[in-house]
Amino acid sequence: MLAFTLKNLSEYNMHSNFNPEAKFLLTGLLVSLILLAFYTTKRNSRKVYLLDFACYKAPDSQKCTKDFVVKRAKRSGYFSQEKVDFMRKVLEKSGLGDSTYLAEVYLKQVANPCMKESRREIEMSVFGSIDMLLAKTGVRCEEIGILVVNCCIYNTMPSLSSMIVNRYKLKESIVSYNLVGMGCSAGLMAIGLAEQLLQVYNDTYALVMSTESITENCYIGDDRSKFLINCLFRVGGAAILLSNRPSDHQISKYELLHTVHTNEASSDRSYNCIIQEEDSAGKRGITVTKHLFTAASTVVESNVTTLGMRILPVSEKLKYLANTIARKLRPTANIRRYKPNYAGSIEHFLPHVGGKPVLDELQRNLGFSNAVMESSRMTLYRFGNTSSSSIWYELAYAEAKGRVKKGGRVWQIAFGSGFKCSSVVWRAMRTVDYDEMNPWTVEIDGFPVDLDSDHHGPMSIFLEAAK
Repeated sequence: MLAFTLKNLSEYNMHSNFNPEAKFLLTGLLVSLILLAFYTTKRNSRKVYLLDFACYKAPDSQKCTKDFVVKRAKRSGYFSQEKVDFMRKVLEKSGLGDSTYLAEVYLKQVANPCMKESRREIEMSVFGSIDMLLAKTGVRCEEIGILVVNCCIYNTMPSLSSMIVNRYKLKESIVSYNLVGMGCSAGLMAIGLAEQLLQVYNDTYALVMSTESITENCYIGDDRSKFLINCLFRVGGAAILLSNRPSDHQISKYELLHTVHTNEASSDRSYNCIIQEEDSAGKRGITVTKHLFTAASTVVESNVTTLGMRILPVSEKLKYLANTIARKLRPTANIRRYKPNYAGSIEHFLPHVGGKPVLDELQRNLGFSNAVMESSRMTLYRFGNTSSSSIWYELAYAEAKGRVKKGGRVWQIAFGSGFKCSSVVWRAMRTVDYDEMNPWTVEIDGFPVDLDSDHHGPMSIFLEAAK
């Protein structure tokens, strides 16, 4: 009945000959009905809590400096001196430090990136993360009713979700999903999927595992547009445990408030800006085109605008609306786009650490301070781009610094191939205390570190690499 009313009001408003005042009243009524429908839906939905999460930290033996990576690339014999020099330039401007983790296979005298080595890398990050998570929460394997796993490039059979079910002997009735090929935004898409499943299955836990394998995905050809993956991606993974049990309210870290997912894959430019393909010599790699930043800006703006309607105060919404109307009515007046004050609506902004240019653009477009961007820049520096799991290393950083207080709101946003963007907003249920399993705990006093303040060099380097 409500859907019928909304549809008819909308059509009546569009085609009627009423005067502007009457149309304004009808529009107000339409908006009120939409808000009422949204409130009713949210009120009847089950609350979803995040009990805890765990990030994988590889052994110190896998730490590598930027100089080590360049020397290994040169010694491999796969790359020309021009490509090696280009790798050095990218790494110098990448925002990565000298303690990121490389896959074990590339530390050996003779690297053999085979299926066996890929599976070993995956097992170490997946099992390492889940073992820590189960130890932290005390949840038994038989209590887990939902499993969602995401890994973009690496795909195997049986699936990674089956590998986890087998390892931990999860129950036969487990609701299991395995997401592949969905880019760095897939971790938050997995959270969104788990949230929907938790609305269907009562009184249960959902285990979400976000990871990636770089072992078999190093590009060994001569196409510069496929070379960025070799420079930025590092080992990592994160396991997250969600619950819809009301009894977990008191022991959970966070409550899930909002999820927003935006997909621009219908656009050819967005779809093709990051794509896996073979080069002219038949060597497989991930192509990054010059349209990446345009596609990213479009999808992020759409996602952020939708989220803003949920989290911004009325005053900010009205300012944004007035600015939008003014720009449309006076397109030749060069009215500057209004940037809402998102910092007033959230305490922690944690974007996917795709690279230094990506973080620079987000900071510039959304108007966040250097202090707000600290967690993301330090994560990129310490762990590199760990794909969909990077946002959890950022949250772990904020926790290790003792900055997550009860009631604080956390905004995670990630984007990746397709082109897609996902946002998730949490509210801290309690002030986070010391956690010995936090990957930052033993070294957090050494952060933040001073970074190169050049915001122009990195972008030019990345555009130079793009096809």
